[in-house]
Amino acid sequence: MKFLENIVHKMEPKFAKGGKLEKWNPVFESFATLAFTPAHVTKKGSHIRDGVDLKRTMMTVIMAMLPCLLFGIYNTGHWEMVAEAGDRSLDFWANGGDKFLRGVIVVLPLIVVSYGVGLTIEFIFGLIRGHALHEGFLVSGMLIPLVMPADVPLWMVGVATAFAVIIGKEVFGGTGMNILNVALTARAFLFFAYPTSMSGDNVWMSGNEVDGFTGSTALGDLATFMTDKASVAGQAVVDGAGMDTFTNTYSVMDSFFGMIPGSIGETSVVACLIGAFILLVTGVGSLRIMASFFAGGYVMGLLMNLIGGNVYLDLDAHYHLIIGGFAFGAVFMATDPVTAAQTATGKILYGFFGGAVAILIRVLNPAYPEGVMLAILFMNVMAPIIDHYVVQANIKRRLKRVKTA
Repeated sequence: MKFLENIVHKMEPKFAKGGKLEKWNPVFESFATLAFTPAHVTKKGSHIRDGVDLKRTMMTVIMAMLPCLLFGIYNTGHWEMVAEAGDRSLDFWANGGDKFLRGVIVVLPLIVVSYGVGLTIEFIFGLIRGHALHEGFLVSGMLIPLVMPADVPLWMVGVATAFAVIIGKEVFGGTGMNILNVALTARAFLFFAYPTSMSGDNVWMSGNEVDGFTGSTALGDLATFMTDKASVAGQAVVDGAGMDTFTNTYSVMDSFFGMIPGSIGETSVVACLIGAFILLVTGVGSLRIMASFFAGGYVMGLLMNLIGGNVYLDLDAHYHLIIGGFAFGAVFMATDPVTAAQTATGKILYGFFGGAVAILIRVLNPAYPEGVMLAILFMNVMAPIIDHYVVQANIKRRLKRVKTA
C-alpha cells in the first residue's frame, strides 16, 4: 500500500493549482483521500491531528451497515424463492448459497445505480464549485438501496437518488448543510411519486410468478386485518382472529431476526443492533438518540394499548419495535449527525418524539402503515427548534444563578 500511496503523491502536482490537470483536482483529491490519509500538514499554530477524517468516519458507518446489507441480500434471495414457489413455509436456512447468490443479483444493481447516479452528480457539483467530493454520500449511497423494496425498478432508484442529492442536499450547500436525511428524502420522493411501486403486496419480493400469491409485510397485513374487520361506522374492531393470524405469521423470533418480508436492509433487528454496537463503540453514533427513539416508540405503543379497539391499538408495544423499519431508522437514520439535534438534552427529546411520532402515524393512519420515514423527516425539520429552546433554557437557568448570586 505504501508503494501505491507514493505513486498517488507523485501525481499530485499535476492536479495542483497551476498543473496540467488542475480542473480535475476535485476528482483526484476525492479518490486520493478516500484511499489514503491526507498528507496535509499544519503550517502554523499548535494543533493535534490524527488520521480520522470525515471519510474515515463515513467508512465506519458503512461497516456498521454491512450486517444489514448481508442479511438483506440473503433475505431477498429467500423471499424470491418463496415468491416463485408460492409457499411461505419454505425453510429459511435451506439452500443458503443459492439464496445469497440470488439476493446479490437483485440487490447489487440497486447499489450500483445508487452510487453511480449519486457520485456522478457529486462530481459534477464538485467540478463546478471547485471542491472535492462530499463524503456524506458514501453513506447515503448505501442507505438508499437498503430502504427500498427488492423489486423497485432501477430507473426509479436513479431518479430518486438524483432528486435526493440535488434537491435534498446540493441546493442547501452540500454535505453538512442539508436539513433532511438524504436517503429518506429519496424514499419519500418515490413513495409519493410512485406509490404502487413502493407499497402493496408484491413489491417486497422479486420474481413473484405465482398468481394470487401475497407477499405482504407484517405492517401490510395489520392494515389488511383492520380493513377486513371494519364496521359500518368505519371503526375497525377485533375479535381476536386477526391478532392470532398476525402473531402466527410473524412470530417474535422471526420478526427479531428478520426472517420476514420488508425493505432490503430493515427487517433484521439483530443486524441493526450489531450496527448500533459498532457505531457506539467507535463513538460515531449517539446512544441518547438511539435509546430515546426506542423508548419513545415503546411508550407510545403502551399508550395505544390503553386505548385499544383495533388490531393496531391492541398490538403489543414491543412488536412495534421489531417490525417495519423502526430499528433501522433508530440506528442509521435518526442518528444522522447533520439532520439530528446537536445538544445533549435535545438529542433525547429528538429521539423520544421521533419514536413516538413513528408509532402514532403507524397506528392512527393504517393507509400508511410505516410511519418511521415521515416521523424522522418531521423531526429533522424540528431539530433546530429543539436545540434552540434547549439552549435558551440553559441561558435562562444560568441567568437566574447570576441573579441569585
